[in-house]
Amino acid sequence: MPELTTQRDLFLHELGDILFVERKLANEVLPALIKEVADKELQTGLKRHHTQTRKHVTNVESAFKKMGETPEAEKCLGFEGLKREHDELTGEASPSLTDAIDTGAATRTEHYEIAAYQGLIAMARGLGEKEVVPLLQENLTQERDALKALEKVARRLAKNGNGSASRRATR
Repeated sequence: MPELTTQRDLFLHELGDILFVERKLANEVLPALIKEVADKELQTGLKRHHTQTRKHVTNVESAFKKMGETPEAEKCLGFEGLKREHDELTGEASPSLTDAIDTGAATRTEHYEIAAYQGLIAMARGLGEKEVVPLLQENLTQERDALKALEKVARRLAKNGNGSASRRATR
Protein backbone atom coordinates (compact mmCIF):
# COMPACT_ATOMS: atom_id res chain seq x y z
CA MET A 1 0.00 0.00 0.00
CA PRO A 2 1.39 3.40 -0.92
CA GLU A 3 1.85 5.98 1.80
CA LEU A 4 -1.31 7.93 2.58
CA THR A 5 -0.49 11.61 2.91
CA THR A 6 -3.73 13.43 2.16
CA GLN A 7 -7.42 13.11 2.97
CA ARG A 8 -7.98 12.26 -0.69
CA ASP A 9 -5.44 9.41 -0.43
CA LEU A 10 -7.26 8.10 2.61
CA PHE A 11 -10.63 8.41 0.89
CA LEU A 12 -9.39 6.50 -2.16
CA HIS A 13 -7.93 3.81 0.10
CA GLU A 14 -11.24 3.46 1.96
CA LEU A 15 -13.12 3.42 -1.35
CA GLY A 16 -10.80 0.63 -2.52
CA ASP A 17 -11.47 -1.19 0.74
CA ILE A 18 -15.24 -1.24 0.18
CA LEU A 19 -14.68 -2.17 -3.49
CA PHE A 20 -12.78 -5.26 -2.29
CA VAL A 21 -15.67 -6.14 0.04
CA GLU A 22 -18.38 -5.66 -2.57
CA ARG A 23 -16.49 -7.66 -5.19
CA LYS A 24 -15.84 -10.53 -2.75
CA LEU A 25 -19.49 -10.55 -1.74
CA ALA A 26 -20.75 -10.43 -5.34
CA ASN A 27 -18.34 -12.99 -6.77
CA GLU A 28 -17.78 -15.46 -3.95
CA VAL A 29 -19.52 -15.03 -0.63
CA LEU A 30 -23.16 -14.40 -1.52
CA PRO A 31 -23.32 -17.12 -4.20
CA ALA A 32 -21.92 -19.58 -1.64
CA LEU A 33 -24.37 -18.50 1.08
CA ILE A 34 -27.32 -18.74 -1.31
CA LYS A 35 -26.41 -22.38 -1.99
CA GLU A 36 -25.68 -23.09 1.67
CA VAL A 37 -28.88 -21.88 3.35
CA ALA A 38 -32.09 -23.86 3.57
CA ASP A 39 -34.47 -21.16 4.82
CA LYS A 40 -36.42 -19.89 1.80
CA GLU A 41 -36.96 -16.34 3.13
CA LEU A 42 -33.25 -16.02 3.88
CA GLN A 43 -32.33 -17.46 0.49
CA THR A 44 -34.66 -15.03 -1.30
CA GLY A 45 -33.24 -12.09 0.63
CA LEU A 46 -29.68 -13.14 -0.15
CA LYS A 47 -30.53 -13.45 -3.85
CA ARG A 48 -32.07 -9.98 -3.85
CA HIS A 49 -29.06 -8.53 -2.07
CA HIS A 50 -26.70 -10.35 -4.45
CA THR A 51 -28.30 -8.45 -7.34
CA GLN A 52 -27.92 -5.20 -5.40
CA THR A 53 -24.33 -6.01 -4.51
CA ARG A 54 -23.37 -6.36 -8.16
CA LYS A 55 -24.74 -2.81 -8.60
CA HIS A 56 -22.79 -1.70 -5.51
CA VAL A 57 -19.60 -2.76 -7.29
CA THR A 58 -20.60 -0.68 -10.30
CA ASN A 59 -21.44 2.31 -8.09
CA VAL A 60 -18.08 2.19 -6.28
CA GLU A 61 -16.22 1.81 -9.58
CA SER A 62 -18.17 4.81 -10.91
CA ALA A 63 -17.21 6.83 -7.84
CA PHE A 64 -13.54 6.21 -8.63
CA LYS A 65 -14.07 7.23 -12.25
CA LYS A 66 -15.96 10.42 -11.31
CA MET A 67 -12.88 11.37 -9.32
CA GLY A 68 -10.63 10.71 -12.33
CA GLU A 69 -9.19 7.57 -10.78
CA THR A 70 -8.91 3.94 -11.87
CA PRO A 71 -10.95 1.62 -9.61
CA GLU A 72 -8.50 -0.24 -7.43
CA ALA A 73 -9.52 -2.66 -4.70
CA GLU A 74 -7.60 -2.69 -1.42
CA LYS A 75 -7.59 -5.92 0.59
CA CYS A 76 -9.97 -5.41 3.49
CA LEU A 77 -8.64 -7.07 6.63
CA GLY A 78 -11.84 -6.39 8.58
CA PHE A 79 -13.97 -8.24 6.06
CA GLU A 80 -11.43 -11.04 5.81
CA GLY A 81 -11.72 -11.45 9.58
CA LEU A 82 -15.51 -11.64 9.42
CA LYS A 83 -15.30 -14.24 6.66
CA ARG A 84 -12.71 -16.30 8.53
CA GLU A 85 -14.87 -16.23 11.66
CA HIS A 86 -17.87 -17.49 9.65
CA ASP A 87 -15.85 -20.26 8.02
CA GLU A 88 -14.44 -21.48 11.34
CA LEU A 89 -17.84 -21.40 13.04
CA THR A 90 -19.58 -23.35 10.29
CA GLY A 91 -16.79 -25.93 10.51
CA GLU A 92 -17.38 -26.38 14.26
CA ALA A 93 -21.17 -26.21 14.49
CA SER A 94 -23.96 -28.62 13.76
CA PRO A 95 -25.29 -28.37 10.18
CA SER A 96 -28.70 -27.65 11.72
CA LEU A 97 -27.35 -24.23 12.73
CA THR A 98 -26.15 -23.19 9.27
CA ASP A 99 -28.94 -20.70 8.59
CA ALA A 100 -28.52 -19.03 11.98
CA ILE A 101 -24.74 -18.84 11.52
CA ASP A 102 -25.09 -17.42 8.02
CA THR A 103 -27.68 -14.89 9.18
CA GLY A 104 -25.36 -13.74 11.96
CA ALA A 105 -22.39 -13.47 9.63
CA ALA A 106 -24.41 -11.54 7.05
CA THR A 107 -25.72 -9.21 9.77
CA ARG A 108 -22.20 -8.44 10.98
CA THR A 109 -21.11 -7.82 7.39
CA GLU A 110 -24.00 -5.42 6.80
CA HIS A 111 -23.02 -3.46 9.92
CA TYR A 112 -19.46 -3.29 8.61
CA GLU A 113 -20.60 -2.06 5.21
CA ILE A 114 -22.98 0.50 6.72
CA ALA A 115 -20.16 1.95 8.84
CA ALA A 116 -17.88 2.04 5.79
CA TYR A 117 -20.42 3.85 3.62
CA GLN A 118 -21.28 6.34 6.35
CA GLY A 119 -17.60 7.19 6.68
CA LEU A 120 -17.12 7.41 2.92
CA ILE A 121 -20.09 9.73 2.50
CA ALA A 122 -18.83 12.04 5.24
CA MET A 123 -15.35 12.08 3.69
CA ALA A 124 -16.72 12.67 0.17
CA ARG A 125 -18.74 15.64 1.40
CA GLY A 126 -15.73 17.02 3.27
CA LEU A 127 -13.58 16.70 0.16
CA GLY A 128 -16.25 18.37 -1.99
CA GLU A 129 -16.73 15.21 -4.07
CA LYS A 130 -20.47 15.80 -4.43
CA GLU A 131 -20.82 13.64 -7.55
CA VAL A 132 -19.90 10.46 -5.69
CA VAL A 133 -22.23 10.98 -2.72
CA PRO A 134 -25.42 9.75 -4.48
CA LEU A 135 -23.66 6.55 -5.60
CA LEU A 136 -22.48 5.83 -2.07
CA GLN A 137 -25.82 6.84 -0.57
CA GLU A 138 -27.66 4.38 -2.83
CA ASN A 139 -25.42 1.58 -1.57
CA LEU A 140 -25.86 2.68 2.05
CA THR A 141 -29.65 2.70 1.76
CA GLN A 142 -29.68 -0.82 0.33
CA GLU A 143 -27.28 -2.07 3.01
CA ARG A 144 -29.60 -0.69 5.71
CA ASP A 145 -32.59 -2.39 4.07
CA ALA A 146 -30.69 -5.69 3.85
CA LEU A 147 -29.82 -5.41 7.55
CA LYS A 148 -33.49 -4.94 8.49
CA ALA A 149 -34.45 -8.02 6.48
CA LEU A 150 -31.69 -10.08 8.11
CA GLU A 151 -32.73 -8.97 11.58
CA LYS A 152 -36.26 -10.15 10.85
CA VAL A 153 -35.00 -13.57 9.74
CA ALA A 154 -32.70 -13.82 12.77
CA ARG A 155 -35.60 -13.15 15.16
CA ARG A 156 -37.72 -15.81 13.45
CA LEU A 157 -34.95 -18.40 13.47
CA ALA A 158 -34.23 -17.74 17.15
CA LYS A 159 -37.93 -17.91 18.01
CA ASN A 160 -38.22 -21.25 16.23
CA GLY A 161 -35.38 -22.49 18.42
CA ASN A 162 -33.18 -23.74 15.63
CA GLY A 163 -30.95 -22.47 12.90
CA SER A 164 -32.78 -24.15 10.07
CA ALA A 165 -36.12 -25.84 10.54
CA SER A 166 -36.34 -27.01 6.95
CA ARG A 167 -32.79 -28.42 6.99
CA ARG A 168 -33.49 -30.31 10.24
CA ALA A 169 -36.57 -31.88 8.71
CA THR A 170 -34.57 -33.22 5.76
CA ARG A 171 -31.76 -34.84 7.76
